[in-house]
Amino acid sequence: MSRKKKSNTSSPQAAQGGKPQRKWYKADLHLHTPASRDYEEPGVTYLEWLRKVVDQGLDIVAVTDHNTVAGVGAIRRELDWLTQLELQGRLNPDEQQRLNEWRELGNQVVVFPGFEFTATFGFHILAIFPPETSVRQLEHILLSMKVPAAKLDEGSTETGATTDVLSAYRMIREAGGLVIAAHANSTHGVAMRNFPFGGQTKIAYTQDPNLDAMEVTDLDRSGRSTARFFNGSKAEYPRRMHCLQGSDAHRLTMDLKNPKRLGIGDRATELLLDEPTYDALVSVLRSKQFDRVRPARPADKPFDPLDVVRDEGPTLVQSFHESVAVRGGK
Repeated sequence: MSRKKKSNTSSPQAAQGGKPQRKWYKADLHLHTPASRDYEEPGVTYLEWLRKVVDQGLDIVAVTDHNTVAGVGAIRRELDWLTQLELQGRLNPDEQQRLNEWRELGNQVVVFPGFEFTATFGFHILAIFPPETSVRQLEHILLSMKVPAAKLDEGSTETGATTDVLSAYRMIREAGGLVIAAHANSTHGVAMRNFPFGGQTKIAYTQDPNLDAMEVTDLDRSGRSTARFFNGSKAEYPRRMHCLQGSDAHRLTMDLKNPKRLGIGDRATELLLDEPTYDALVSVLRSKQFDRVRPARPADKPFDPLDVVRDEGPTLVQSFHESVAVRGGK
């Protein structure tokens, strides 16, 4: 399901047939649904899931369940079923209300289909696709990456011997998908601490041309150590990587007993786009316009580009000085 979100920023250029005015869109590209086996609130409905997405002010999201697109299929089946009942004049009042809410919510957010793939040795990769991609196409991609047919609907992180990381990058890209290394600096990430393989493997996993971006867990923290490490200033890692953040939510709201268990939109990214479309998203993440991706901040804390400079620290192209010399001083 995907609908084009109505912009809350008017654009004189767009009104006159020119290019649309760019604006910041809030995105969470790593969301699980009850289709993931380890989802922590199995009684949640997909409509409740979408309702929370909209309540969190998200403009763009991706459904990324573990090695399955069963959640994508469930959402589409319910919408198709309700729409068919409407066409046949068979909707009861409760069903009509539910269909109306699906449509109302769907007009406020763009939802991309995808999955979180478990590659050889347990590394996790986010694969995100255009909204028109069918469930059958997505399942074919999973099968081609050696996810067993018997496990396609399980939503499990454990799938046996699957495709290796670099082959998965290539296959997802060739299938028209966006390739993002999931929680790259954390557990099951391709740049995690105490990386279990040699340095050349880590370089290959993080610099491969088929990798579009890296999802990291420290983008909104002082120091932004992962983004700083992959800023292109190191000889071994010459390619600067787009770094973004996602909630990896397995529940609607944060677990108050364990704040690390985030809810939908609790760790999001803002992207400066012409419009909230798949092509616009891909265009940014495959560009060198790094100033068009930033961590989402609470509404009461406006974005300050100087904060990013301070956090990134000195690089090959920038140097930040807290104190500026007084005119005429030494």
